[in-house]
Formats: sequence, C-alpha cells, structure tokens
Amino acid sequence: MNKYIMIGPQGAGKGTQSVLLSQTFGFVHISIGEIFRWHVDNHTKLGSRVTRITAQGRLVSDEIVEEVVRERLELHDWRHGFVLDGFPRTPSQASYLFENWNLDRAIYLDLPDVAVSQRVLKRAQAGQGGGFTKRADDNPEALQHRLSEYHLKTRPLLKLFEERDLLLRVDASRSIEEVFGAICAGLGLPEPVADRRSAA
Repeated sequence: MNKYIMIGPQGAGKGTQSVLLSQTFGFVHISIGEIFRWHVDNHTKLGSRVTRITAQGRLVSDEIVEEVVRERLELHDWRHGFVLDGFPRTPSQASYLFENWNLDRAIYLDLPDVAVSQRVLKRAQAGQGGGFTKRADDNPEALQHRLSEYHLKTRPLLKLFEERDLLLRVDASRSIEEVFGAICAGLGLPEPVADRRSAA
C-alpha cells in the first residue's frame, strides 16, 4: 500500500504529477479540487459555500476540507494506494492526517513565486482549469493573496514532514517528464518510459 500526498503552490503541477503516478502505478488520485468542483458544478449547499469563499480569494476552512477528505478516504477504494492532491494545506489538516493515516511520503513540488505567477496567470488567460480556487486567480492581486496564505500556512508543513522523514523535495521548474522521473526515483518506483509518455 502506497499512501502519498502531493503538496506545493498553485501552478507547480500537483494535478499533472498525481495523474501520472496514478495512471502508471494503479494508485487512486484523490483530488480535493475535483471534489469541490463537483459540488460547485452541481450547485450543492457545499458548492455554494465554496464559491463564496473562493471568489474572495480565501481558503476553504479546515473543518470543511477535513470532512470531505475523511468521507473520501473512508471509501477504501484504493487497493494499491492513493495520491492525495490538494491536502493538507494547514497545520490542522496535517495533524488530521498524522492522527488517522500512516503516510508513506509527502511529495513537495518546489516552484518559485515568480514561476507560479507566470504559470497560473497564463493558464487563467487561456481559460484552463486550475485548483478549486481558479476564479480567484484571474487577477494578480488575488493570486498574490493566495500565495501569501500559502507561505503562511502551507510551507511551514514542510518542517513537519521533514521531522517525520516523509518529505521528498522535487524541483518543479523542469519539464513534466523530468519532474515525474525525479518523483519516481525519489519514491523508489520504476519509471516505465512507454507508459509515462502515453499517460502524458
């Protein structure tokens, strides 16, 4: 059983790398963003709350996110393991994981703020989807607010994962294939070239 989490700033490629790992090795990709987007698209009560919060460039509360994660993980449909994408983002969320699940590694996609801004704003201009906060990323001011919250609440988690010898730090400024190769090497997983290229 392989239980991984994918963390990093917006635009670092968390979703892309999570999908590649899942398709290549049979893990279940659990995207918190996709779960919230489903609620938004289907106009549920939770979706309405998320829309109001993200339209202001704020993060969804720990209580809401933890409940969504708990319900998803308790389905136990991940026979070979899972890649949790978009969680945790705060110390409280990390504590929830440590208390309830035995994680194998935390994959940190390291990307400088300048590169984050370039990628996210370019993606927004092209009309491509990002995380479940993509509406707040349409302008530089909101993105800067999100980055500030990321540095304040999420980056401190790296120390927690390092203390538990769980952190795998990967330079996310490289190509998709180079990043994927570094992740596979760091996790001790084989890197099937043909499968990887077809997944990409």
